This record gives sequence, C-alpha cells and structure tokens, in this order.
Amino acid sequence: MQFVVIMRTRNPKDPDTQRRRNAVRPAHLEGAARLNEAGRLLLGGAIFDEADNPAGSAVIADFPSRAELDAWLANDPYTKAGFWQEFEVIPFRVAPHYLEKH
Repeated sequence: MQFVVIMRTRNPKDPDTQRRRNAVRPAHLEGAARLNEAGRLLLGGAIFDEADNPAGSAVIADFPSRAELDAWLANDPYTKAGFWQEFEVIPFRVAPHYLEKH
C-alpha cells in the first residue's frame, strides 16, 4: 500500500524543538536511507515554515499495511524526540508510468 504522509511539529520556531531535531537527525537519516533501500520510502524530504524553520517532513511511502507504516512512524527518532507531533496519512497510488521511468 502506498501513502502520502505529512509529519508536522507544532512549534517550529521554538529553539528547543530544533535542538531535539538536530540531535537525532543523523539517526533519522540513517533509518530513512535503510527504508529507501528496502523500497519503503519512494520520495521524502523536509517541509519548512514561512521563516525557513524545519517544520516537519513529507514522504511517499510504500508499506505492506497501515499498521507497518504506523509502526515506522512511532519508532522514528524524530517521533521519539518529539519533533514529529502530528501525522496526516493519505492512501495513494503512484502512477505506474512514473515508476517505470525512475
């Protein structure tokens, strides 16, 4: 199953929020790289507020089930550190012709 997932923090302007994000960013990126290699993360990146503060992330993900997606979200270092606080999960299908070209 494929999903568009938007993960947000509530206080991107708070220096403590950004400190917590920065402290776990290497572990988050390592995990994202492993998921990408496994074909779970098809596309992803940071989202920003109007002042260019990191305000969360967005991904297109492919997991066998919603439960497995939720398990990943719950265990990601950004969630555990309190950076990701709100999640919007939208069922999605990547167009087959897009996957063939990439």
